[in-house]
Amino acid sequence: MATVKVKNISSVKDTPFYNRIGHTKTSRHISAPLYFDDYMCAQIEQMKRDNRWGTSKNYEKVLANFSLFMHGRKLPLHMFNEQIVTEYNSYLIGRGLIRNSVSFYMRILRAVYNRAVRQKLVTQTHPFDNVYTGIDHTRKRAVNEQIVAAINKLNLTDDPTLALARDLFIFSYCTRGMAFVDMAYLKKDNIHNGAICYTRRKTGQMLTIRIEPVIQQIIARYHTPLSHYIFPIITSSNEATAYTQYTNGLNIYNRMLRKLSSMLPYSPIHLTSYTARHSWATAARNHQVPISVISAGMGHNSEMTTRIYLDSMENSVIDDANNMIIGEIFRR
Repeated sequence: MATVKVKNISSVKDTPFYNRIGHTKTSRHISAPLYFDDYMCAQIEQMKRDNRWGTSKNYEKVLANFSLFMHGRKLPLHMFNEQIVTEYNSYLIGRGLIRNSVSFYMRILRAVYNRAVRQKLVTQTHPFDNVYTGIDHTRKRAVNEQIVAAINKLNLTDDPTLALARDLFIFSYCTRGMAFVDMAYLKKDNIHNGAICYTRRKTGQMLTIRIEPVIQQIIARYHTPLSHYIFPIITSSNEATAYTQYTNGLNIYNRMLRKLSSMLPYSPIHLTSYTARHSWATAARNHQVPISVISAGMGHNSEMTTRIYLDSMENSVIDDANNMIIGEIFRR
């Protein structure tokens, strides 16, 4: 897909529009047009100030694509209506995007529009009612415990980058499917009294995981006194640079996982950064671990049942389940 560079949003503060969304209002600006593009740029700028780099990148991607659709013309906020949304939806479909990808663009535009409604900058006209903004659940491939054990036993002493990818995969599996972003940002300060305590960057939920021996071995393998982080993925204390290092690390991780896949005596195997998480959940289910325990262990917070159990469940129940799953492989 062709992309365009989003304009420098540092100048947004100097526009009349910027004054209308939370800064000093003046009478000479009260009749200035409100442009959807400028409003979205202001949101992106705020996200960057809040160190929400991943979200800001997604918004920039959508804004760039929407600008292509508009041929560079700026759209007054009051003209953002159902017709525009429907035409943009058709434009995305015409460019070959699958339904989930189209929905990604629509959900972000809807979030921007609804924020403008909440700030009383525009009247709600429900322009997204007739386009799809849901998520089709795609089939994620888990690998069985035999394959996880084979990955763990690979001799990778001659390739430190590949060895790190393998260790991250095993670490993720043993920490109840910890996401790559959480592993990348994991710090020594997150370890307390034999447990990893961290906040999921995706949901903001706090999780505590007992450190099993295999987890401790991996942590010790990458310990360096000069770094605050557990793994050598992020080195910078600057948020923007750290985010770039994380995204680069994720690309390398997935590339190394593809290489690991080809080294396994099984076919076909397709390892990705999501495989360890899905595999842990599948293994837990196969060991008759209740769904509520699996959901709590993985930090899911979208199901009412999970919320109820999170309020009353002892963390040791989740840790015992994790101990049993890990033990099937690493204590053989």
